[in-house]
Amino acid sequence: MELLRVLRRRWDTYKYRFVPWLLLNVRRTLRFVPESSQDKLISDGDVCDTLLKVFTALLLNDLSRQGPALALLPGAGRRYAQLRADELDPGRQGPLSPQEVLLRTMGFSVTRDRSSLRSAGTGVFVREGFVPKGAVVAMYPGTVYRKHEPIFFQSLGNPFIFRCIDGILIDGNDKGLSRSVYRSCSWRDQLGPFQMSDVSWLTAAPQNPLAVGQYVNNCSYEKAANVCYQEFDVPRHFPVELKQYLPNIVYSHEIDSHLRCVVLVTLRDIQQGEELFSNYYTIIN
Repeated sequence: MELLRVLRRRWDTYKYRFVPWLLLNVRRTLRFVPESSQDKLISDGDVCDTLLKVFTALLLNDLSRQGPALALLPGAGRRYAQLRADELDPGRQGPLSPQEVLLRTMGFSVTRDRSSLRSAGTGVFVREGFVPKGAVVAMYPGTVYRKHEPIFFQSLGNPFIFRCIDGILIDGNDKGLSRSVYRSCSWRDQLGPFQMSDVSWLTAAPQNPLAVGQYVNNCSYEKAANVCYQEFDVPRHFPVELKQYLPNIVYSHEIDSHLRCVVLVTLRDIQQGEELFSNYYTIIN
């Protein structure tokens, strides 16, 4: 009986910690979508084309370090070498920063900084350039969990869990247990010299400059949403040499399925210096 009383006291202490991520996910990402096809501001093809364009530019900028991997793909290696030669700026010395690559490729760059909302912490801003309506402006990084996979301990006190329409969860926390899980899964899936995901988003200097979407804050009465979330399954034909820039990894590789990514798409034109705001509660008619 004493043991039961002890267990009951402990349950009373911790029982409300079993559901915070559920409440958080509903608050942040609940969406009503009659048909999945309606949850697309732009097409999957447009999303894929944007990622291929940015990732190719990042690889070309870092081509000297890509030698061991590209040596295993002679055709791709020659193509990238030719592309690099065609776009080489004679006046440029050394590689550009990822932010500069994004600016040259897409006409804008984004960065993390202190949010303009009081007590909101970190936010995401257009650092330079101009972002037109319907552009992919960021990605939501993290470990991808299917419905049946364990995420309870990672979810405790974690405000970075994104719930997809079909129940898939993406843990975008770059600290603690979440960080360790992501790094472990990334090492597990590395294929020889080919990295299947990007781990640099866990640092202050991500090699994929789009991988800052988990820090986009919720809109408010004063600050309307100017971006929205859009789910995207990476196609199987996605070039293996470019997967090193994907900021997502599946928790379990035992089930053969597409890698789920979430991108943020602009709802209107966004000017330099503006902060990005999403809507955690989105109803799509």
